Amino acid sequence: MKRLWIYGMAFVSLMMACQPTSNREAYSWEEDLHHRLSLDFCRTEAEVKAYIEQYIPDVSEAQLRQWEEQGALECMLIDGEKRYFRNAAPNLFRIDSVCRALKIAKEGSALSGSEQVNQRHLPEVIRAVRAQQTPFVETKRFRITYTLTVEADAVPAGERVRCWLPFPRMDVSRQSEVKLLATSEKHYQHSAEGCMHSTLYMEKPAVKGQPTVFSETFSFASAAEWHDLRPEQVLPYDTTTVLYRTYTGERDQHIRFTPRLRQLAAELTAGEEHPLRKARLLFQWVNDHFPWASAREYSTIDHIPEYVLTNRHGDCGQVTLLFLTLCRLCGIPSHFQSGFMLHPGEWNLHDWGEIYFEGVGWVPVDQSFGVPTFARNEDEHWFFLGGIDAWRWIVNNDYGMPLDPEKRYPRSETVDFQRGEVEWAGGNLYFDQWDYDLKIDYLDE
Repeated sequence: MKRLWIYGMAFVSLMMACQPTSNREAYSWEEDLHHRLSLDFCRTEAEVKAYIEQYIPDVSEAQLRQWEEQGALECMLIDGEKRYFRNAAPNLFRIDSVCRALKIAKEGSALSGSEQVNQRHLPEVIRAVRAQQTPFVETKRFRITYTLTVEADAVPAGERVRCWLPFPRMDVSRQSEVKLLATSEKHYQHSAEGCMHSTLYMEKPAVKGQPTVFSETFSFASAAEWHDLRPEQVLPYDTTTVLYRTYTGERDQHIRFTPRLRQLAAELTAGEEHPLRKARLLFQWVNDHFPWASAREYSTIDHIPEYVLTNRHGDCGQVTLLFLTLCRLCGIPSHFQSGFMLHPGEWNLHDWGEIYFEGVGWVPVDQSFGVPTFARNEDEHWFFLGGIDAWRWIVNNDYGMPLDPEKRYPRSETVDFQRGEVEWAGGNLYFDQWDYDLKIDYLDE
């Protein structure tokens, strides 16, 4: 079982470096982390067992302990008491193959909303790319109103609340026609050109007894992208370029080349030298071995790829970081990208990445969407290695980078940036102190 104290001082030091010296004595990352973990690990054993008994009425204590040891039933000690991850019980029926089969036998299975959309969409994209001889096709247009609401009296009256909202990137080829239509505040600030997290910043004073609300309305167009990748298109890398050295190197956080990851990358690609075939070996392996499961907050995990390997599951950002790390270890440049998936009827936060092939350029990879269960041919099987659907809102071109303007306290989400960030002079406002809402208008319908 994991314990609260396993998160090393190196991670604490990294977080503390994010804020000015004047605030460091008052702020404690250990206390902050404890709060975050307490919110994520809030289920009792009785609650977890009651959920499991819907499908396994005679579940035993020994079986519970076995799932815990395997990482299929996630728990940890908090204040000396065993607590389970808030979605530990539903996750068990995603992670453990026997449990998954029992749930399917009782309730059946069906394609998700995004899979139903993409079952129609992917063949259209492939046909359009071949007919038009361009990788960017099937453009969709959206108008979005994004609202962030801070709870009443979360900040003392009169104190200024600082807010960063997600905004569409304007430096990505498949995202265009970005227009800001309305804001809740007269004064606002776009993040600087080249900032890895695209934000719209606003601030205003808190009013006693009233929620503090920030909103933006904007429109943009998003194209699907697909590259009909073939080995003969991919050239040997020029390993002397800044691009190659930057995007095959380690990072301080998460993309770290541990001995286990080094060995794994070597074993998975043993005997293979071609970058495209290497990437496909890695993509297929991650697809086959790590089922999707609801994730705890990334800020509470010291090394996400190692976490995925140990716990044998991951959500979109977690498996993406594992795949990108393995690519870098194999000499394939890679970087993180994220924002939202906007499929009609099933929008959500979402993460994916891009990898670079000499002779082709950067191509998208959605490791979480992986190999579609509905794939009818090789093109659809490998679609998300070199392609991505049009139902996307791109906010980030990297992870864990500074916001603009700079945030004074460690972020609520220290890795990704999607929901937004909020703080005041007295500290960061965590996710339990505010909520967000996304209203999507599909302009092509």
